[in-house]
Amino acid sequence: MLVYANSYLKCGIFGVSHFHKKDCHFSIRRTWSLTCLPFCVDALHLTRRNMSSQVMEKMGNSVVVKEDLQDFEVPYSYETAMEALSSLITRKKRGDKSFVGGTYGKLERMSEYLKILGLEEHIDGLKIIHVAGTKGKGSTCTFCEAVLRECGLQTGLFTSPHLIDVRERFRINGLDISEDKFLQYFWDCWNQLKEKVTENLPMPPLFQFLTVLAFKIFICEKVDVAIIEVGLGGTKDSTNVIEKPVVCGITSLGMDHTETLGNTLAHIASHKAGIFKPQIPAFTVPQLSEAMAVILQRAHELKVPLKVAPSLDNEQLNGLKLSLSGDHQFINAGLAVSLCKCWLQRTGNWEKLFQNDIQEANLPEAFLRGLSTAHISGRAQIVYDIDTCSQSYNSLKVSENPCGDLVFYLDGAHSPESMEACAKWFSSAVKGNMKSLSTSFKVECLEEVWGNGHIQHARKSMEPGKLLKQILLFNCMDVRDPQILLPRLVSTCASSGTHFAKALFVPSMSTYNKVTSGASVIPSDIFNRDLSWQFNLQRLWEKIIHGKEVDTLLDMGAKMDNAKILPPHEFLYEDASHCNPADNNFSCSAVMPSLPLTIKWLRDCVKENPSVRVQVLVTGSLHLVGDVLKLLKR
Repeated sequence: MLVYANSYLKCGIFGVSHFHKKDCHFSIRRTWSLTCLPFCVDALHLTRRNMSSQVMEKMGNSVVVKEDLQDFEVPYSYETAMEALSSLITRKKRGDKSFVGGTYGKLERMSEYLKILGLEEHIDGLKIIHVAGTKGKGSTCTFCEAVLRECGLQTGLFTSPHLIDVRERFRINGLDISEDKFLQYFWDCWNQLKEKVTENLPMPPLFQFLTVLAFKIFICEKVDVAIIEVGLGGTKDSTNVIEKPVVCGITSLGMDHTETLGNTLAHIASHKAGIFKPQIPAFTVPQLSEAMAVILQRAHELKVPLKVAPSLDNEQLNGLKLSLSGDHQFINAGLAVSLCKCWLQRTGNWEKLFQNDIQEANLPEAFLRGLSTAHISGRAQIVYDIDTCSQSYNSLKVSENPCGDLVFYLDGAHSPESMEACAKWFSSAVKGNMKSLSTSFKVECLEEVWGNGHIQHARKSMEPGKLLKQILLFNCMDVRDPQILLPRLVSTCASSGTHFAKALFVPSMSTYNKVTSGASVIPSDIFNRDLSWQFNLQRLWEKIIHGKEVDTLLDMGAKMDNAKILPPHEFLYEDASHCNPADNNFSCSAVMPSLPLTIKWLRDCVKENPSVRVQVLVTGSLHLVGDVLKLLKR
């Protein structure tokens, strides 16, 4: 088979050119380059399907078919795309400096990539909501998407990071982009950029590529609105190539990414306010005075009409509940409401939809539906592990029987402020506080059913008389400060009467320098990871619990050997009141050798003792949360 293309086709249908082996390093069967995969015609799903010559004939006279194309198949698998993405990672771990090379600055590079793909002139047409912040920007963007989708608009949502699969970053109308469409857009961008690589303009680093890909997807999918979450900071973030958003938002600010953004709140606020554009409306939430002063100054310089969005009042929900749990979500929801109202008004959609018959204090029904159904994984998420049920269930069906004595409470909190919010949510959730939960947890049991971007809920009566054990499953990156995170978690939980029976410290399964999918093979080296960081976390934990240093007599070698042996099941059920150090051994915690073994160990413990319900808070790292979700889904 041989295909020639001497011009690009309208709507980016299909063009093949340049049969050079060096153009494609990630093909499995054949080495050739796809310069433009289909992205405007739904019928052309070439990733796993054959393409007839009749389809080719309809594409125009510029294509000459030398053989019957009945056996044509794009030779790029999903895992191959993940390998290609991994090759764009320029840092081994967070905190390392990224070296890209070339003569262009970061945003100049972004502009060049957009020009190569022919996207630059189309970005303004996306009618973008651009959101920066330290805490809650993902939740705010998710609320915005759900609200505008309920208003009948075609929505695109770009967020980061992903937890299980990179496709989570790209939502179309509330759903993760399909694997077929992802591959079409991915390889189209990849090959066009690869073809134009020079010494002065190398391939984009990972996040820049994903940002360009998001613009590509949303433009080709013809969304009415694109909600774009800033990756890091604002001023120099890859998303800040956006020149004319409809409205901008800044969520709550705090101390995070200080190695990049600066070690004061003023420095951080300056970066976040860098997304403001001249005379484009912007909203923020109540901030500490140091941060607010910087935001106001930046708004003044650019003549930005800036307003502080009021927190949403529970009474405004007309008896409904926010779908995202935690009191802090009322702040995020309030910002989302202000952003959506402004967007609808500036684009002329408010009058079309509501004909000005909505009172200022009232929320339209579409807003209420969006706020009560928005979903984001890994933030205040509760998952019942159906593997511990006495019966076997199809993961796509809802069981009517009570089950699940191993419950995971997942929140990717990794800053002091978000850790405090996480602790309040967890304490409220395990105590069945009706005001903080989106479902009636005190009298009902929630089982989550995995779907593409949506979670369905099944309500089932909980069994009375269960002994509840709260367990912490924790890890954080070494650029975080656990001496702030862990005490904040413990003290906030304790103030609500919640105390952890045990703490388990475990290395994450994923690695910073590799992009994986939900189907990726678990790396074999996870059982031989360096656990020195986990031992540091354990030592800190025991000091917090006992108020003094513990286990100073044991050498690291002995501890490393012990960590390869899982604790006995009895360790989990020991009364927390008896958690005292003896013989200089840790008694309130354990370092676990790997996450898969930890999940299996917890399941075995629960199955062995059916009178106990184990409530596991997974926090400290979104990577850890994603790894746990990945394992539970399997």
